[in-house]
Amino acid sequence: MELLKNKTALVTGGATGIGKAIALQLAEEGADVALNFLNQEEKAAEVTRQITSKGVRSGQYRADISREEEVVSMFEWVTSRFGRLDILVNNAGRQKDSEFQDMTLEDWNAVVNVDLTGHFLCAREAVKLFLKQGNNNRDGFHPSIVFITSVHQSIPWAKRANYNAAKAGAAMLMKTIAQEMAPHGIRANAIAPGAVKTAINIENFKDPGEKEKILRKIPYGRPGKVSDIARAAVWLASEEADYITGETIYVDGGMELYADFAHGG
Repeated sequence: MELLKNKTALVTGGATGIGKAIALQLAEEGADVALNFLNQEEKAAEVTRQITSKGVRSGQYRADISREEEVVSMFEWVTSRFGRLDILVNNAGRQKDSEFQDMTLEDWNAVVNVDLTGHFLCAREAVKLFLKQGNNNRDGFHPSIVFITSVHQSIPWAKRANYNAAKAGAAMLMKTIAQEMAPHGIRANAIAPGAVKTAINIENFKDPGEKEKILRKIPYGRPGKVSDIARAAVWLASEEADYITGETIYVDGGMELYADFAHGG
């Protein structure tokens, strides 16, 4: 099945982890995939190679999404290389944790500038392009923006005030875009992952004590896989989800259900 045949997608932060998995799944469903990266050029090049091996087009572009001029240049590159854009996956993000009283303005801005402002800049340029392209019901397909947020857009997480606020802000940004752009045939939604096993946190899952603490928070009894997020993102971007806009899908094994209350609170 090729849900996204002849469509073009841009994935930010696509060199590793969830972004990489989404990029490869998009390609699996027939989409050409433009890959954004910042610091991991060799890994981005390898993902690009894997995408093209599936018989679709790909390319990678270095850009810091917190910088307006770099985002604008990236979208110009997408148009030049691929001719159009149908899907944006706003995935790139970062964390810089600290006790709240010790959080500096630099710490705050480092996260908010990427996880919120960067998502705004990319979404804005995508919408401009979608509107310029017109024919937003091409082959029955409406352009789509998928934000990758977090369960922590709604669940507080100590020592991560910057991250939580940025993710919550991105969720409301998504809703506002969805409301404003729906009459133009442009959809926007979000996926809120829970505890997903990636290279960043793999050591926590190797430690029995840490693993037990994580699993206690997940009613479904297992951590998420990057493929769980990727499949959801592809479906949400496809025509199969055409009547869904302004929604957040929690892909978290029930983490948002506050699992500790299942143990008596």
